[in-house]
Amino acid sequence: MSCQAKEGTIGRAGKTTIAKRDREKAKQIQRREKDARREQRKTDKPDRPINTEGEDPDLAGLQWGPQEPLY
Repeated sequence: MSCQAKEGTIGRAGKTTIAKRDREKAKQIQRREKDARREQRKTDKPDRPINTEGEDPDLAGLQWGPQEPLY
């Protein structure tokens, strides 16, 4: 008989507790602060100089083919 009673009932979501609301608010605040810090870092970051010489400084001095050992 108890199986029939369980089949007919509809499950409901649990009550939202005050603690959960507080945690969610804290998460939102932290997310906003993190986004603000991210934007601040983006504006503070110095712009990279554009090299218009045509040669990549990382590849300067390299030759095609096998390279000489560094050591």
